[in-house]
Parts: sequence; structure tokens; C-alpha cells
Amino acid sequence: MSEYKSIIFAGMWRCFSFQLRGHRNSILTKIKMTTYQIDVNEGMNKSLADLVAPWRPEPLKNYCISNTNLIDVVSGVSLPGAYIFIEQGIISKVEFGSEKPVTVDEVAFEIIDGTGKYVTPGLIDSHVHIASVAGEADLTKLMLMPKSVALLRIRYTLEAALARGFTTVRDCGGAEGFLKAEIRQGSLNGPRLITCGHAISQTGGHGDLRSGALPASAFDSCSCHFGQVGVVADGVPECYKAAREEFRRGADFIKIMGGGGVASPTDKISNKQFCDDEIKALVDVANSYHTYVTAHAYTAEAIQNCIKLGVKGIEHGNLLDERTAELMAELGCYLTPTLVTYKVMGSDQFSAFLGPENSRKNTEVLYKGINAMKIAQKKKVKICFGSDLLGPLYGYQTQEFRIRGKVQTAQEILLSATVTPAEMNGLGDKLGQIKPGFIADLLMMKSNPLDDITILDEPESNILFVMKEGRIY
Repeated sequence: MSEYKSIIFAGMWRCFSFQLRGHRNSILTKIKMTTYQIDVNEGMNKSLADLVAPWRPEPLKNYCISNTNLIDVVSGVSLPGAYIFIEQGIISKVEFGSEKPVTVDEVAFEIIDGTGKYVTPGLIDSHVHIASVAGEADLTKLMLMPKSVALLRIRYTLEAALARGFTTVRDCGGAEGFLKAEIRQGSLNGPRLITCGHAISQTGGHGDLRSGALPASAFDSCSCHFGQVGVVADGVPECYKAAREEFRRGADFIKIMGGGGVASPTDKISNKQFCDDEIKALVDVANSYHTYVTAHAYTAEAIQNCIKLGVKGIEHGNLLDERTAELMAELGCYLTPTLVTYKVMGSDQFSAFLGPENSRKNTEVLYKGINAMKIAQKKKVKICFGSDLLGPLYGYQTQEFRIRGKVQTAQEILLSATVTPAEMNGLGDKLGQIKPGFIADLLMMKSNPLDDITILDEPESNILFVMKEGRIY
């Protein structure tokens, strides 16, 4: 009997389970059959461009700077009663007169009252290392700063340079092509960048930062850390490849280490670097890209060796002599002295920045640079403004104006920071002057820098605003 009951129970359970499964399947079927309609375009009213690049700046305004004093750096005079019209980042017109021109449309143009003020072209620093950011007071530690840290801090360096009036800087080692793109797109505020990528050095040259104690197999001295200045190349094939690699990564020109330097650990100031065929190879690549080679060099021997082989620029040149200056002028070469860097590195404030041997080399060139500039000025060499400061030293960028004022006129200094570097970089028809058709890079100042160039060493007190490409910062 119990066996019979078990059979009946088992049959009932199978029937119940079947019904349960059927009920569950029925529910699932009903759920699956329910369709919710979603309009994929509903609420999609934000600009795709704004979503892709939310850092995009606001559209450019049109400005008219009215009744101001225009600084003509070419003639070296201040022109009163100037009306400067700026449309979409370009200077469209310049008019003069004590009365407001009938062409001023106060609807189309935002009026900036320039009465009693002075407007100069934006400044150009032709020798910076923008990727060498503050954070360490020791050069060795500075060079080993992790890339991630440096990238977070570079915003301060860029914005500070712009605030000092530099709307364009030429980076001579360390800044990579992507920085130019980010500034152009507006995700970073900073000066326009002209870059060489990494400076090219021979093994043991000024761009090789390995100490003499390290073996040849030690890290590639200058490409493993963001902001490091150089890359090593030996022999003609390596020089060809290194130069082409810098252009592939966005370089505008090539920089080479043509002689010894202060900050490098193993070379002497007197060292002439690279053989003739190597320099010719580097110049050949630059020529093929329709640009130029500039060379780090101090001694007359190193300078002459480079410029005779086609190098068009010399950085520093502290030991320049008259014959070499004459040759530079004859060949149309440019000189970019960087006097402030030796002053700051030789100061008590930064006594720990360099090691003992590097400090000795700094002293060797410190007091000779200003005499070299005097010689270059006398022989009519094309001179550009440069600072060459690293990390925390960068805050003294504008002191270069004060130092140069000892041997150059205010006009000569302004030319070196506007017209001449624009010309050197093939931008002479776009930058460096306040003329129709030129990019609207402008500074409005409280007083006339032609009367006292040292006011540019106090930008916080004297610069009322900085305009870059028609945008006020």
C-alpha cells in the first residue's frame, strides 16, 4: 500500500513541476514580449565638438584698442593716437588720429581704451626649456623628475611665461610636439611653441647626462625622462636618423651640441663636438625640411666650425671673438645669448643647483657673455633674446632685459625679442610687429619700454594685459 502511495505522490509531483515550469515560462514570455521604446536622439542637444573637446576656448572677439601709443620696434619710436583693429585674432587695420575713426563700429568691435597706455608686440624668448619644471632645487634631481609629475606641473610654467609677456617661446630641448598641439587646441594656456624636440649630442657631449662612472649600457641619456634635453647620436647614419626622428615627432628646427657646456658632467667648455661629416649630415636633413640647425657653442673655434658647415644659429656664444662675429654677420647667422642663466646659477640663492665642477664651468663663462654680446652688437650680428633657465630658475626669465640693458639700447633689446627671432623662424611676415595682416600678439603697458627697458623685468606692475592671437589672458 505504501508503495502505491509513493507512486501516486511521484506522479503528482511531476505534474506540479510541469505546471510550475509552464507558469514560469509564461511569465518570461510575457516579459520578453514587452518592448520599451527609447528615442536615441531625445535630449542629445549638446554640441559634439564641445563634448569631444570641452576645453575649447570661447569664440574670438573683435577688438579696437583706441587712442593708444603704438611701439614701432623697427623705427624705435612711440606713435601716439593709434587705433588698432583686431578681427579673428589678426590685426586688420591700424589708423592714427586724435579723433575716433568713423570706421569704429562699437557693435562689431569691443573697445579697449588705450589712452595713456603703450602697446608693444608680444615678446619672443628664443631659448627656453619649457618642460624643465619647478619642484627641485638640485639639477640632478630635476633631470630625473618622473614624466607624470612634470606633466602635471608644466601648466604653471606655461601660464607664468605668458603672464610675463612672452607669447612665443623657442624650446631648445625637452618639449615634445604634443605640447604644441595642446596649446593650439586650448587645453593648456601658454605661449606659442617652436620646438626642436631633443637636442642631438655625441656620446660624452653636452647632451649626454650620464656621469663618467656609468657604463655605456646605462639608460639612454636623454629620452627616458620628460624634459631631458638631448639624445645621443654617433656617426653619420645615426645623425641622419636622429634628426629625421625629431622631425617625425614634430620638430620645427634641429639643435645640436657643437661644444662643451656648463651643466653636462663629463665634457669641457673648450671641447669641439661632432666631426664635420656628422654636422653636414644634420644640416642636410634640416635643409631637406626647409628649416635650419642651431648649435650650442661657447668658443670661437666651436662656433666657426659649426657655421662654416651650414649651421645658422648659435646658442650662448660667451667666448665669441671679433673675427667670429664678423663671420657670423657675413653668413647671416643668428646669435642667442643667455646671460641670465649664468647669473642665477652663480647666485647664493641657487648655490646648491650645480655640483662643484659645473659651478666652476659656470664661473668660467659668467662674466664673458656680456662682452661677447657687445662684440656681436658692434659687428651687426643678428641677436635674439634668450634665457635658458631650468626648473625653479625660470622665474627670473625677465631679468635678461635688465642685464642686456648694460650694453644694448632699449630698441635693440626689443628687436631681439620680437622682429629678429620671428625672422629666424620664418615668421617675419606674421609675428613681431603691429601691422595689418600680422597675428594679434600684443602687450598693453603702463609706460614706454623704449624709455626704460627694465620695466619688462617687472611684468606684474607694468603689463596691463597680454593678448595672444586676439585672445586676452
